[in-house]
Amino acid sequence: MGVVGTAGLNSQSPPAAADRVPPPVFTDAQRIAKLESAFPEIDRLFRAFAERSRVPGIAYGIVLDGRLAHSGAAGYRDARARAPVDADTVFRIASMTKSFTALCIMRLRDDGKLSLDDPAERHVPELAGLTYPTADSPRITIRHLLSHAEGFPEDNPWGDRQLAATDAEMAAMMKRGIPFSTAPGTAYEYSNYGFAILGRIVAKRLRHALPPIPAGQHPETAGHDRNDPGGGGGAAGAAGARLQAGRNRVGGRAALPDGAFGPMGGMMTSTRDLAAYVGFLLSAWPPRDDPDTGPVRRASLREMQQVWRPSPATVYRDGVDGPLKLNAGGYGFGLRVWQTCGLPHVVAHSGGLPASART
Repeated sequence: MGVVGTAGLNSQSPPAAADRVPPPVFTDAQRIAKLESAFPEIDRLFRAFAERSRVPGIAYGIVLDGRLAHSGAAGYRDARARAPVDADTVFRIASMTKSFTALCIMRLRDDGKLSLDDPAERHVPELAGLTYPTADSPRITIRHLLSHAEGFPEDNPWGDRQLAATDAEMAAMMKRGIPFSTAPGTAYEYSNYGFAILGRIVAKRLRHALPPIPAGQHPETAGHDRNDPGGGGGAAGAAGARLQAGRNRVGGRAALPDGAFGPMGGMMTSTRDLAAYVGFLLSAWPPRDDPDTGPVRRASLREMQQVWRPSPATVYRDGVDGPLKLNAGGYGFGLRVWQTCGLPHVVAHSGGLPASART
């Protein structure tokens, strides 16, 4: 069998036809029907959550076998117009953007345009003047940035508020210096700044801005005006809202504009398009011999979904009398990876951003 290394390339000749590993096949003929039987209860749970949390509009989807098998929604994307949310409503996904930025880095690595162990300053010269916390600190690498191991301090909500910074403003920030909480490569600490730097690397290597349009995404989604619920180019966006005096006040908040920090949290997409992306990430499993059609190697997608920087494990209870549960894992490349007592491998990322006050 061909041996797959961490670079995502086969180090031996392709296996003989008789030795090939075929695509996986589920043996339960009723599997899909059994899963679909749970959809009504899932819908009920989401509607109850939206009502309990006073969410003005919510959309969700379930991906099975690489496709959007079920989607649901509750509330309105624009309460003034009484326009309901659906699978094509565009929402900002905030820090879920980070996996798209990581995916671009992996594509550049696969194409031989960079190495994950390159010093970041090779691609972003403004970092060359950083004062490191100790004399024996290693230089920050791309791998450090991808896994939140560069040694920068946790920067929420400061990093969120830098979203609109220009390239020149970000360059000036880096030249002034970046504080460290620890030496690079020694600990996990979530850094929006680090992913903004990764976006700068991608932009310099590709000579165009992030985020790109992922597989399955409509062009109008990526170019959507985030403050226009009417939707530019045919994509309908969700209007901003805030909870005030127990009621959702629609139109009271404007989305922060994108700038140099966009690669850490600026992307917008819909349930339908995000499902296509999730299906693409899932397609990396299990390793097999059928054609690898890309646009990023399956081995590289699996690389993103492994723990590269552990974070502290947590023990918790769902309720006062509930059993103890363990959550252990860390950060991959743009994705959180963990395991629980019930699930051996969970890959996910959440996202949330503040808004700016509308005048």
